[in-house]
This record gives sequence, structure tokens and C-alpha cells, in this order.
Amino acid sequence: MSNRTVNILVPAISVVLGLIVGAIVMLVSGYSPVAGYSALIEGIFGDSYRIGETIRQITPYILAGLAVAFGFKAGLFNIGVEGQLIVGWFAAAYVGMAFDELPKLIHLPLAILAAAAAGAIWGLIPGLLKAHLRVHEVIVTIMMNYIALYTVNGLIKYISGGKEKLDPIQETATLRSPMLEALTDFSRLHWGILIAIAMVAVMWFIMEKSTLGFELKSVGFNLHASEYAGMNVKKNIVLAMVISGAFAGLGGAMEALGTFGYVSSKGAFTGIGFDGIAVALLGANNPIGVVFGATLFGALKNGSLNMPSAAGVPLEIVNIVIAIIIFFVASGYVIRLVLSRLSNKKGGETK
Repeated sequence: MSNRTVNILVPAISVVLGLIVGAIVMLVSGYSPVAGYSALIEGIFGDSYRIGETIRQITPYILAGLAVAFGFKAGLFNIGVEGQLIVGWFAAAYVGMAFDELPKLIHLPLAILAAAAAGAIWGLIPGLLKAHLRVHEVIVTIMMNYIALYTVNGLIKYISGGKEKLDPIQETATLRSPMLEALTDFSRLHWGILIAIAMVAVMWFIMEKSTLGFELKSVGFNLHASEYAGMNVKKNIVLAMVISGAFAGLGGAMEALGTFGYVSSKGAFTGIGFDGIAVALLGANNPIGVVFGATLFGALKNGSLNMPSAAGVPLEIVNIVIAIIIFFVASGYVIRLVLSRLSNKKGGETK
């Protein structure tokens, strides 16, 4: 069995196993799996509004997944995507709100770039600590998530004069479109999905067609061998975290400029950055795979909202089902090992 076949089968089997165990959980809890999953599918594809909302939900997941996957490619585990996304959200919302005399051709790109820059700066700090002081990026990025959350909350209250959110962004900074709203029965679908797809192409180009991508992957495979070969390992570690943070910051821009149109102080994390880890794992850290992983998670998150009302399945059970799917995705190594052994056994019998 080829590696490519295994890479396709592992996430597919993970999802199927997750859905099966999720069905068992619903059955044991006294709810109909058929009704539950029917409501899930209806929540995803039921009408144009729900399709629009599903695509809208997928958008930040693509960018969060790219952020995690980019770090993984360079041998770095960026758990700070959540914090980088939050600061990107704030930066985009602030720039979108603060400038009211700029034309859209300047204002919208400026807000998007501000989000990318904020996420990049938030990724720069753990990158520098990792490269120069050998501080493990997992510890630093976890702490940076909390710093981002409470720093942004403080900035919102300071700028707004004690309010819980900033004023809405200007029309010149929005990603929303009357045409898309009309096509999807006034859903919150916006042009951000095109930006997310463009970033998929950017990551693919960096990793597959550039010298930088070759060096980043080399550092990820073997740091010491890369250093021995003359590569600047410290520079590549910092660059990997900066680019990863920029992707995450763009994910925040999608929420600020598209979905919500403002930023509010948050009592808890959004969860998008953490789900990005599972999205990247499901996509095997491949840009194209991330699109499929994000599609699954975005569809589950949006479709599951219909399960309590249409099938009577409590939200707690819905969250358990989603968590079980994530569990099997994270256990992909075990599935890969089983497939490998079955393939080897079959090959031995053939001989």
C-alpha cells in the first residue's frame, strides 16, 4: 500500500470511526442517531442560507489549519494559533473602525495586512525565544494565548471607554457583499473564502517551489543536519513562526471584517485556533488536505447547531460527538500503524 493511499485512508477511516462511535453515544443516551445525523446534514446543506453559513464557518478554519500545518512542516508545534488569531481579529477590527475617509481599495487591504502583521508579531516572540534561547515553543505559545486574550480585552475597554466592544468597522473595510448575501438568503458568507483559498496556494508555493520552503522542511526533518549543511537554522525557525502567525492573524481578520464586523472583549477563547490543530492533522499538514479538514470541521460546527432543535439532541451530546471525531483524527498514527501491518501481512502472503 503506497504512502499516498495511506494518507487518504487514515483521515477517512478516522472520520468514519468517529461518526460510528458518535452514533453509539447518541443511541446509549436515548437519542436516534439517524435523526441526529439527518439534522446534522440538514444543518450543513439544508438550504442556501445554511450552505452560506457553512462556507463562512470553513473560512477561518482553513487559515488556522494552515498556520498549524506551516509550523509542523518546520518541526514546530504552534499551539499559539488561538492567540495569534485573537490579536489579528483586534488589529483588523481596529483599523477597520478607526479610518473613515479611506477608499475601500486601500482600507480593506490595510485592515487585512494589519491582522497578518499582528499575528506575525505574536508568532515572532516564541520564534525568537525558540531560536536563540531554546525555550520550547509549546510552553511559550500556550502562555501567549492567555496574554493575547487579556491584552486584547484590556485594549478594547481602554479604546472604547469601558465598553465591551469597539464600534463596528466602516463599510470600506468589510468583506461582506450584498450579492453573496442575496445568493445565500442573507447568510454571513463573505469574500474571505477567496483569501483563504489564495493562502492555500501561497503555502503550497512556499513549501514546494521555493528555497525557503526547502530549508524549512529540512530544519523540520533534522535540525542538526540542516545546520551542518550550512542553513541558518535560527533564521528559519523565526521565519516559520512569523509566517505561521500571519496565517493565524488572517483567520482573525475573516471574523472581524467578514462574519461579525467588530471585535468584543472575550470571556473565553474562540476555539478556532485549537481546532486548527485537528484540521492540520486531518489534512496531514498538506495545504490541500487542510482545505478538506477545514471543510469537515466547519461543516460539523455549523451543522451541529441544527441538531438540538431538529432532532432534540442536547448540545452536550453534539459536542461529545465532535470531540470523538477529533479524538480519532488525533489517533491517526494508530490507524496508520494498523494499515501498515495489514499491508505488510498481505504482501507476505502474496509472496
